[in-house]
Amino acid sequence: MRRSRLATLALTLASSLGFTLALATPAQAAPADRYVALGDSYASGVGADSYTSESGSCLRSTNAYPALYNTNIRPASYRSVACSGATTADVINSQLSALSSTTTLVSVTVGGNDVGFANIMTTCVLQGESQCVAAVQAAEDKARTELPGKLANVYNGIKSRAPSARVVVVGYPVFYQLGTVCVGLSATSRAKINEGINLLDDITRTAATSAGFKFADVRSIFVGHQLCSYGEKWLHALNYLNLTVSYHPTAAGQSGGYYPVFRSVAG
Repeated sequence: MRRSRLATLALTLASSLGFTLALATPAQAAPADRYVALGDSYASGVGADSYTSESGSCLRSTNAYPALYNTNIRPASYRSVACSGATTADVINSQLSALSSTTTLVSVTVGGNDVGFANIMTTCVLQGESQCVAAVQAAEDKARTELPGKLANVYNGIKSRAPSARVVVVGYPVFYQLGTVCVGLSATSRAKINEGINLLDDITRTAATSAGFKFADVRSIFVGHQLCSYGEKWLHALNYLNLTVSYHPTAAGQSGGYYPVFRSVAG
């Protein structure tokens, strides 16, 4: 009887120890996602430096939020076809072909070029307040009438090519912190530009939700890091020596702003 009890105790201890060791051993399985990143310069990483040679004029950065997700999460496969200057039509015509029925995760940031981000900022910088306000208003009118349909076409294309994928639509940061002392554009111009970006994000969020996709809203996390803020700037101001990076996220903006928001929503 005594030997039986000792044997039982030994087996119990061995079993418990094995269970404890199993809990202490980290899982080694790699994530199974097959991830494809689509979109424009905010997705390719313009302004974040460290551009890959293969991307050419698309300027895909290893510091962009899709690349950071790949580095940190290590999905089973990763491909970014995001490209500087891309519109919704460009995504449909040149990027959706990267998707397939095996794709399980898609990110997309697009819409800013459809309403003329670059032209608006050029007008605001060079032509003054009244022209700036008028340019933003014209873009807002265009966004309300045209952008929902254009985004729907992109999202339907994603669904068609990657029907099993979870899709994260990633928005844009608002450029300016208001109510601070700031050189350059007038307070009226800055407020109008912010208004236009908020409208763009709101339209995009509505379209994404209607498609059954998730929306990653980066506006809140950029507060305190915008232009005219007193914190570390996560956006490039106007850069006359390199106009391309102007009003785009820095590497810190991608890693501290875009990446954690996307990571949280993508899972």
